[in-house]
Amino acid sequence: MNINKAVDKAFESKSLKELVDAPVDALQGVSEGDAKLLQEAFNVKTIGDLANLKYVKWAQAIVNLADTEE
Repeated sequence: MNINKAVDKAFESKSLKELVDAPVDALQGVSEGDAKLLQEAFNVKTIGDLANLKYVKWAQAIVNLADTEE
């Protein structure tokens, strides 16, 4: 899987397992300031933390289930 468009240049050679523990600002479009705000608000420090954040999971579930709603 090519994730080069999803992460900053410095992280392009990292494995997916390494990226889980990478700082959230390794994601393209997430600045150091954004990362600081995520940490202050939700204690999110890594990409894994962000992916496992309950609010992210809730939002994903709502979006996925919305298509099945009658």
